[in-house]
Amino acid sequence: MCDRQFQPGFTHWGSFAQYVALHHAEQNLVALPDDLDFVTAASLGCRFATSFRAVVHQGRVRAGEWVAVHGCGGVGLSAIMIAKALGAGVVAVDIDDEKLRFAGQLGADILINSRLTPDVAGAVRDSTGGGVHVSLDALGHPETCVNSIANLRTRGRHVQVGLLLAEQSRPAIPMDRVIARELELYGSHGMQAHAYPEMLAMISRGTLRPGQLLGQRVTLGQSIDVLVNMDRFLERGVTVIDRFV
Repeated sequence: MCDRQFQPGFTHWGSFAQYVALHHAEQNLVALPDDLDFVTAASLGCRFATSFRAVVHQGRVRAGEWVAVHGCGGVGLSAIMIAKALGAGVVAVDIDDEKLRFAGQLGADILINSRLTPDVAGAVRDSTGGGVHVSLDALGHPETCVNSIANLRTRGRHVQVGLLLAEQSRPAIPMDRVIARELELYGSHGMQAHAYPEMLAMISRGTLRPGQLLGQRVTLGQSIDVLVNMDRFLERGVTVIDRFV
């Protein structure tokens, strides 16, 4: 983690621009494989690559383990695909049946509608024989964060991927369970440029197919409505701005 992070559109100019100037480009630019189209490549940035690091590097998911993913937006669906590619069993949790069906199409083994399930953590533990080995809060909400920790089995690993902001930034963590079950809690924030080749190699081999997660393609002008309505979770998969007009 760099103390002076550079993020176009956040810390510096460059979001949605035709040209972006990058400091230390020899370290921060990643060459795309010839067989990767630009729209799919654009979808990797703040969704797929973020999930890849959360699942592979922070969560250390291994074949045969159970993984729970709380929230089936772009990050969550990416995490489901990646965990399945690693040979894990996956529990998908969301409030929307359509998104859960899509999660099932991507390989999720167990689908749980949290809106209709009074005890989400208990349902995950019951359906996986005692809890999951790795759990991700891919949404970023106090409820999904607590459920993600509470559905772990002994010595399980929680990865916080979704951002908890403003008044939600300090949820009431069940620290008694963390201590008693010797749980591990990790934060995960994007992915370093030097780690991209591993993910890109899996995409080139066809082990990972991020193109399946693509939702609508919009113009820069149309993106305004998409961005201001993101908190309504209307779209399935990843929306990509692929043209200016």
